[in-house]
Amino acid sequence: MRTNSRIQAIERATGRPWDEWLQFMDGIGAKNLSHHEIATHVWYELEGKLNNYAWWAQSVAVAYEQHIGRRIPGQRPDGTFQTSVSKATKLPMQALMDQWVTFAAEDNEVLALIADAPRVSGTEKRITWRTKGQDGSDIRITSEPKKDGTASIIAVQMGLQTEALNNEAKATWTTILQRFVEGF
Repeated sequence: MRTNSRIQAIERATGRPWDEWLQFMDGIGAKNLSHHEIATHVWYELEGKLNNYAWWAQSVAVAYEQHIGRRIPGQRPDGTFQTSVSKATKLPMQALMDQWVTFAAEDNEVLALIADAPRVSGTEKRITWRTKGQDGSDIRITSEPKKDGTASIIAVQMGLQTEALNNEAKATWTTILQRFVEGF
């Protein structure tokens, strides 16, 4: 049985020990509910009691599903996997994405991973470069601002079919982002 490494954070944020969350789950029959149904019950339980309660409802639902062995870390409700890697930079958000677009268009490892021409879109909160992977997965590279005016770059690959592919993708994106940030 694997557990979510965020259980302590869940306990702190919700003010409820994990054992009480397990009792709550038993009370709603969570073992027989879908992820969405579990998260909805937790959402109603947390509504108005803390900030970001919808996010925490998802966290509690995922931690419970991992606790009962329904899924493992990195696994999504549909059974596929998602990995993410992030790096802090000294660049502002738009400059960071501009650098990434140039880098990705010339980097052989990135080019070998992607199947389609990437699309870039954004708001004042984030800019995202999106494409499909050769394996059919979704790849997103996001530039998100930090309070000091700099930005972080986050690589997310989702829709991976196995835990082994997920681990491989994490290692690949760690290497790619490290090489990217070392280049400026």
